[in-house]
Amino acid sequence: MSLGDAELDRYARQIILPAFGGAGQAKLKAAHIAVIGAGGIGCPAITYLAAAGVGKLTIVDHDHVELSNLQRQPLFTDADIGASKAEVAADAARRINPHVETVAVPERLGDGNAEALLAGASLILDGCDNFETRLAVNRAAVALRIPLLSAAIGAFEGQVALYEGWREGQACYACLVGPDPDREGINCAEAGVMGALAGMIGTMAALEAVRALSGWGSSLTGRLAIVDMLGRRWREVGVPEDPRCPTCRA
Repeated sequence: MSLGDAELDRYARQIILPAFGGAGQAKLKAAHIAVIGAGGIGCPAITYLAAAGVGKLTIVDHDHVELSNLQRQPLFTDADIGASKAEVAADAARRINPHVETVAVPERLGDGNAEALLAGASLILDGCDNFETRLAVNRAAVALRIPLLSAAIGAFEGQVALYEGWREGQACYACLVGPDPDREGINCAEAGVMGALAGMIGTMAALEAVRALSGWGSSLTGRLAIVDMLGRRWREVGVPEDPRCPTCRA
């Protein structure tokens, strides 16, 4: 996919990287990322994916902007309170980079519409805040054979992982957390979350998405990167497949 003069100038600092280059930029331009959740993770991820030059961003979020979101969701301002997160985030992405096609989907994603909404994506970036939606996204990702980049935060800890559960020997998201949509999780409204941590993990998710699509460096597939900023600790572990997983090994 060819790049215009304005795009070559805009992305010059990326293109000059030997491990990335013009071929990597062309791959990004040809890519379509579906972002699930325009919240604490989605906002910084959308910012950097748009700036990096991903060809198309589909932003799925049924929620509306609230005052309590503004501490960690910098695409939104006081003027956006009550507006659709997906639509405001899509408008912001267009302002960041007019070369990026953005589609707002202000709908709740579930098993009934997940495959239709995600079909055609090159990669899914899931930063939503509940297991029911995450598991529905995972089922669709496995069925459609689309890489799933999953990111989550809570209090002072965050994590990012890349799943390709349809591949032999590779885990899906359900292999890690189990298939129960009602399992207990971290609720930011109750447990709290450090705002800058959301920016950190969302940006990390964007970086891993760019890596996965353009192929530089070491792949995160089958790995879970965990950050504990209370003690500034970083670690990475493998995620083994569950041979009894009802999603990817059924």
